[in-house]
Amino acid sequence: MRELSLSDVASYSKGVIDSSFEQLLIHSVSTDSRSIKDGDLFIALKGDSFNGHEFIQEAFSDGAVAVMVEEDVDLNVASSSPVILVKDTLNGLQDFAKNYRQSLNLTGIGITGSNGKTSTKDFIYSVLSERFSVSATAGNYNNHIGLPLTILEADDRHDFGVWEMGMSNPGEIAQLANIAKPNIGVITNVGVAHIENMGSRESIATEKGALVESITGDGFVVLNAEDSYAKSIEERAHVRTVTIGFGDADVRADNIAIESSSVSFVIEAKGQREEAFLPVPGKHMVLNALMAVAIGMNEGLPLNVIAKGLSKTKLSGGRLQKREFGGVIIIDDTYNANPDSVMAAIQCLAEMNCNGRRFAVIGGMAELGMISDSEHQKIGAKAVDLGIDFILSVGEMAVQIDEGAKKGNSLFFNNHKDCAAFINAEACPGDLILIKGSRSSAMENVISNLDIS
Repeated sequence: MRELSLSDVASYSKGVIDSSFEQLLIHSVSTDSRSIKDGDLFIALKGDSFNGHEFIQEAFSDGAVAVMVEEDVDLNVASSSPVILVKDTLNGLQDFAKNYRQSLNLTGIGITGSNGKTSTKDFIYSVLSERFSVSATAGNYNNHIGLPLTILEADDRHDFGVWEMGMSNPGEIAQLANIAKPNIGVITNVGVAHIENMGSRESIATEKGALVESITGDGFVVLNAEDSYAKSIEERAHVRTVTIGFGDADVRADNIAIESSSVSFVIEAKGQREEAFLPVPGKHMVLNALMAVAIGMNEGLPLNVIAKGLSKTKLSGGRLQKREFGGVIIIDDTYNANPDSVMAAIQCLAEMNCNGRRFAVIGGMAELGMISDSEHQKIGAKAVDLGIDFILSVGEMAVQIDEGAKKGNSLFFNNHKDCAAFINAEACPGDLILIKGSRSSAMENVISNLDIS
């Protein structure tokens, strides 16, 4: 964040600051009193199980220059303490970020979709960083709190801001787009993640399309031609669109070769061809990378420079990351899961080179509502159809995976330790093991209990 006076902050956040403190300067923003640094503004958010106003004194003690608090809260702080008063601190944070973003002369790239947002962000960041200064979402800091904080990390040095936009309820994408004001929109796909809250896949497509509708002027939108909702979403665009895919698309990939920890392919666009390499496996990852190709080409980068950026991508943790235990290869995809991403990961497992056997270790998927049982059963059946040697399901939500995989070599475990114990006893050098599940299923605990010698 660029250095700001408290007068600027109060103006941006629609707050009030005592005139004697207006010229004090802040260097960054925090909503977590445990991570306060000298020069921070501490914003005291409130939630169902926390209240940042209880940590005001601690924030000042740890080096905060000022705090943003709600008008009706009794703070019990000295009158000499710099305090910005707002009606609601969450709204204050969002207004702050929205108005600060308008002061930045950078190109904003908004990314949404049911799967692949974070990986797509990582690819775009790596490609653009070959020639430009880029600020990007850390991890998947993409909600109504994370996005404003991410925007506030950008400054005048940055040419681009690459921002994820997540949602779980209606209206959230429009709200985030209103804060970020992106110049470029990217929609990775429309799946059934959060369908419990959204009601239908059509409703999810409508929600994701709100990002497209927010792009105006000289901006453009990148869409996945392999997604069945791409056409209907394209019709809602007020700007030009660029499609990516394997067939009829503006930016295409062919000659795809998947290894255990990488994938190579050929980029085809505007009559040009270039070989590319990704340091992560999976055909679905190629689609995510093509989004970055489309944006890189729009910004004037040659295909060889784009390919170089793709090859240097460092994906955020828990996304198809290769680990090795005693000659057994573990594919760690534990960050999160929904039916579409699990299907893609199992397909990736089936296509990888493997000298031994393939294990799919899958936890439950949350927020699926009435379709939960059938979607879990489809996962198990898909794994059997793809010839996966062992299908291991873990936890109560995943029991239907086992039901769907009964025609194969399927086992159900109540907990992570029992599953890990089976793998420890069964796995042999050359075996390939995919581990995946929703955040709530904490499948990284299977990995932490592995002891393969």
